[in-house]
Amino acid sequence: MPKVSVLMPVYKTNEKYLREAISSILNQTFTDFEFLILDDCPDDDREAIVMSYADKRIKYYKNEQNLGITPSRNKLIDIAKGEYLAIFDHDDISHPQRLEKEVLYLDSHPEVGVVSSWIRKIPQNKVSHNPSDNQDIKISLVNHDVVAHSASMIRKSVLVANNIHYEEEYSPSEDYALWCKLLDYTEFYNIPEVLLDYRQHEGNTSKKQQNKMELMTWKIRSLMRVWHPELYYEYEMRTKHVSYVELFGLIPLLKIVTTASRTKIYLFNKIFILKIKRSDRLGDK
Repeated sequence: MPKVSVLMPVYKTNEKYLREAISSILNQTFTDFEFLILDDCPDDDREAIVMSYADKRIKYYKNEQNLGITPSRNKLIDIAKGEYLAIFDHDDISHPQRLEKEVLYLDSHPEVGVVSSWIRKIPQNKVSHNPSDNQDIKISLVNHDVVAHSASMIRKSVLVANNIHYEEEYSPSEDYALWCKLLDYTEFYNIPEVLLDYRQHEGNTSKKQQNKMELMTWKIRSLMRVWHPELYYEYEMRTKHVSYVELFGLIPLLKIVTTASRTKIYLFNKIFILKIKRSDRLGDK
C-alpha cells in the first residue's frame, strides 16, 4: 500500500495549469504515493493530458455525471489506499519537498491529524503566514480559515474513526467546515515555510462563487460560536480593535486599542496614558 494518496479533482482545467500541477507532484522528493486524479466533467475530460505522463503512480478516474466538488472530494477519499491524504488542487504547484516534509511531521507527531504549510499566492508573490501552533490555529479557525487546504495532508484514520467527511451544505467552503468539524478530534500544525504556490486567476472557485463562499463562511463562523464558545472567547480576548480621536478631524490626538480584556489609550499615537481592565471571566458583568 502507498504511504500517501494525493487527491486531485479536475474540472475543465486549463492545460498549462494542469500540466504544472501534475509535474509538481511527480517531481516530489518523496516517492511512495499514489496520484488519484478524478475528472468531474464527463463532456470535457482531460484524460489525454493526464495519461500523457507515463507514471504508474497516476490513477485516472472520470465521473459518469457531474457530481460537484464536494462529492468528488469524498469519492477520492473512499478510493484512496494511503495512510495519509495529500489534498491538492488542479491549478496549484507543490514544491518538491512538500510531501516529504509533511509525511515526516505526521510520522513524528501522532497526535496531529492535519498538517499544512504556508503558501505563496501567484502571480502576486504574496506569502500567507498562518499560525503554526495547534491552539493558535484552533482559536483562529473561529473567525477564518488558517489551514491552506491545497497544501494540507490529513491522517485518513482520523476521518474514518470519527465518520467525518466533506459536507456539501457548506460548499464551496467545505474545506473550512471540515477543519471545524475536526477540532474536537485531532491537533493541527502549519509548517512555517512555503510548500505550495496557490494560483489566483479568474477561474478560481473563490472568484466564480465569491458571494456563496462568503455566505457559507459567515454561516460556519456563526456555528463555531455555538460549537466552540471557549475558542470564540479566546479569539475575542486576543483580537485588537483600534480607533482614533482626532482634533479638527485632522490631528490624531488619541489612539484607543481595545480587546475583550482591556482598553489602552495612547496620546498622539505613541504615549501610553491609560489602561482600563475588564473581567477575564466569561459571563461576568
